[in-house]
Amino acid sequence: MKTLNGKVVFVTGASRGIGAVTVHALLEAGASVVAHLGRSGHGREALIEASDPERLHILTGDLARSSEMTRLFSEAVAWKGRVDVLVNNAGIAPPLTIDAPLDVWSEVWNETLQVNLLSLSEGCRAALLHYRERGGGMIINIASRAAFRGDNPDAMHYAASKGAVVTLTKSIARNFAAAGVLAYAVAPGWVRTDMAEAYLTAHKDDLARELPMGDAAPPEDVANTVVFLASGAVPHMTGATLDINGASYVR
Repeated sequence: MKTLNGKVVFVTGASRGIGAVTVHALLEAGASVVAHLGRSGHGREALIEASDPERLHILTGDLARSSEMTRLFSEAVAWKGRVDVLVNNAGIAPPLTIDAPLDVWSEVWNETLQVNLLSLSEGCRAALLHYRERGGGMIINIASRAAFRGDNPDAMHYAASKGAVVTLTKSIARNFAAAGVLAYAVAPGWVRTDMAEAYLTAHKDDLARELPMGDAAPPEDVANTVVFLASGAVPHMTGATLDINGASYVR
């Protein structure tokens, strides 16, 4: 397996869960990592305590704001003079049903699309412009099983945003491969993180029946997949979506 020595990787949504575990996995593989945290900076101490400060740079920003991702990417580039791999991991999934008042329904849809899709696409744009100057680079977008099978009635907005992430990734791969850009999507199902723990506990019996492996995936499964892709070991896999759902949804 190739190492990530010398590579600079920018990870969004690194305060906890998949993002935080991915940052640690990338550092262990030798990469220098720019870790984006939310506006509050939550998770900063945990990342710093377990990391080499020479290979970790932390940025904060609110991806619910338009143009924020452009600023963050520019600052990420400024740290080492380049970004080799962009990992768009940040995402939200606030519950919402069709019974909500229209103004609430619209607000939640808009915020979800802003964070999960529009800011992500803005980051992809910034990366593509940067990679055009450098002769190539890589984008890894974290999507979801929901992009392919849909989701529950209170998460249709989330599924829609992740479906768009998958098609955006395919478009980037098809249109920018000749410029040296590789693009991949990773589509987890349930992942055992702090954010998901309450739901996983409350629906333990139902999930045991739904998940052939009997449990949600550990976040390390996603992190290790990102490290594998970031290594550049499989360039001709560009455009692919890698599923991590324990065979709960097989395409």
